[in-house]
Amino acid sequence: MKWTNATWIKPAVDTGDIAPVFGKSFTLSGEIREATLSLTALGVYEAELNGKRAGEFILAPGWTSYYSRLQYQEYDVTGLLEKDNALTVTVGKGWYRSRMPGWQGSKWQDGLRGNPSGLLARLTLTYQDGRQEIISTDESWKVSESRVRFSEIYDGEIYDAAFEPVLNGDVLVFEGPSDTLIPQQGEEIKEQERIAGARMFTTPKGETVIDFGQNITGYVEATLEGRVGEVLDLSFAEVMDKEGNFYTANYRSAKAQYHYTCTDGLQTYKPKLTFWGFRYIRVNQFPGGVEKAVPAQFTAIALHSDMRRTGFLSSSSPELNRLFDNIIWGQKGNFVDVPTDCPQRDERLGWTGDAQVFVRTACLNYDAEKFFAKWLADMAADQHEDGYVGHVIPDMLQNPHASAAWGDAAVICPWEVYRAYGNSSILENQFECMHKWVDHITAATTTPNLWTGGTHYGDWLGLDAPSGSYKGSSDETFIASAFYAHSTSLVIRAGKVLGLDVSSYEALYDRIVAAFRETWPAYKTQTECVLAAHFRLAPDCQAAADQLARMITDCGTKLQTGFVGTPYLLHVLSDYGYAELAYSLLLREKYPSWLYPVTKGATTIWEHWDGIMEDGDFWSADMNSYNHYAYGSVADWVYGVAAGITPVESAPGYARVRIAPVPDTRLDWLKASLNTRHGLVRSEWKKSDGMWRFEITTPVDAEIVIGGTLHQVTPGTYYFYHNF
Repeated sequence: MKWTNATWIKPAVDTGDIAPVFGKSFTLSGEIREATLSLTALGVYEAELNGKRAGEFILAPGWTSYYSRLQYQEYDVTGLLEKDNALTVTVGKGWYRSRMPGWQGSKWQDGLRGNPSGLLARLTLTYQDGRQEIISTDESWKVSESRVRFSEIYDGEIYDAAFEPVLNGDVLVFEGPSDTLIPQQGEEIKEQERIAGARMFTTPKGETVIDFGQNITGYVEATLEGRVGEVLDLSFAEVMDKEGNFYTANYRSAKAQYHYTCTDGLQTYKPKLTFWGFRYIRVNQFPGGVEKAVPAQFTAIALHSDMRRTGFLSSSSPELNRLFDNIIWGQKGNFVDVPTDCPQRDERLGWTGDAQVFVRTACLNYDAEKFFAKWLADMAADQHEDGYVGHVIPDMLQNPHASAAWGDAAVICPWEVYRAYGNSSILENQFECMHKWVDHITAATTTPNLWTGGTHYGDWLGLDAPSGSYKGSSDETFIASAFYAHSTSLVIRAGKVLGLDVSSYEALYDRIVAAFRETWPAYKTQTECVLAAHFRLAPDCQAAADQLARMITDCGTKLQTGFVGTPYLLHVLSDYGYAELAYSLLLREKYPSWLYPVTKGATTIWEHWDGIMEDGDFWSADMNSYNHYAYGSVADWVYGVAAGITPVESAPGYARVRIAPVPDTRLDWLKASLNTRHGLVRSEWKKSDGMWRFEITTPVDAEIVIGGTLHQVTPGTYYFYHNF
């Protein structure tokens, strides 16, 4: 977009780590009908008109593939206008000019960090008499150092409330990005839940700590009495160590500062341009001494992309319900404009592998269509000409080798979004990216019809990993070739939805399956069994599932899968007659299991099943996030198998629905509901007088399967009974 008259401006004198505040004063020349503020920045901004915030978008303009796409926002500011007006915009480093990523040498790190604190803004005033006045960024604007003395995504914020900005500094016009400007595409990041401090305690080391009772992504608002120069200083943590002391080693190099210098009197502060991942805060300094602090002075504010909650799960098991809650909190905490792996340490990147394993669950829990459409557009923008897709999107790492099950997000995510919402535009927009990914594998492999060569993550964090390795024992080329087949099959299905000729991919798929079966007639790990059965690559999928069941029971009814195998594990078991064993894994409380972290007090999903081990020690310090949503993908099995709610493939988006619940006597009841584009679907079952009682509501024509009997029904609520 070309902005008439608006030009990029920056401080004439670089403010360094201090966030600049840009300003423009103006006087109205009549009665206003409408006022629209359009703006974007190289960093993140907070705009105020006459001291009142414009809009609710936190960390605007958001995080996109900045070399190709920079969002701008528009705000209705009519109600903020006065006769004489002052417009100010504070610009922090944000993602754009952050020290992200932690890996050296990428074009992102080297190319963007040195850019200026740029601002582009246009205020359009429409008077009642029809006149228009446009106030745009140009040389007439002024700039000053702001109260934000430092702000960065990893390292937090330093704020001096006693500092008085004086807008008398000059700005320079410069050639900022213009051809890459796009209107706001994703969901805005907004403040969500507010959580009061649950308790304050003193650790064995004498530290003053406040527990909010929930691991969140966001920031802390503090209200206190202070005098000029007094300081509030906080540190953040997700967990306490085994001795009960404050633990921050897993934040790695992220400083996560919260340093506030007071003005006089009663004051309230919450950060403007950054966020943290945390459950606990340590009060390092407080006006009058840390002993003066009380929990009521601190409120944790959760941030996430403003998605509508659509899916709800509950059961007779308190532990399972806590898991369901943890999955929701894990999604919220990591869906902050980009589906990040974690929100706390010096990473917070849009890992494609995590996104593809969780996308189905994400679209059940929330209306995530708009969220993923924006992120997938960034993926298409970052895709290389040869079809390569990076390990993270935006692709800040620029890893020289693509990885199976990570790059496959290019195909899996659009398909799952289409499946969830029935809107073929996501396939239209992404189909080139989808088929180019498969074409990349075809061109890059060293063995025709398989995917060999290259460097892969394998079954990341598989529990059968050799000593000293993060990768499970599954054959990496087996995994890569399995996903090659799977992505090819989805390109075929997507192409047919769009009415395209996909005969070449159908022939390719047949060749991949034949080569796969010839190369791997036997499977040696749980994950290999899972992929062979779930992707229908085994010549006898039932035999593969039987082997999987034996392997699980032979090792004590434990999963040994990692990032690649775990999302499909329970599906394979229930699809091939082992639903009871699937429930045994779901309900298991000992390590390794979904419920083990619950027994250790988890309030989000962990990166490692044993992030806190049985003896209270930590799995590691360098890679041990306690808010890592990927393993929360198990919720799609609960929705789709335990409660039995799935869309009919010929009618995506739940235009028709299949409901085939699979109860288990170890639970007294289970409830699931899903707000679809066509209305509310509910599936509930419970024990009643020695039988199962099913209550099912559908807003559309549905196939209901109870005890193996198919019922074709029209919209309504239905009750069924069946023996245990």
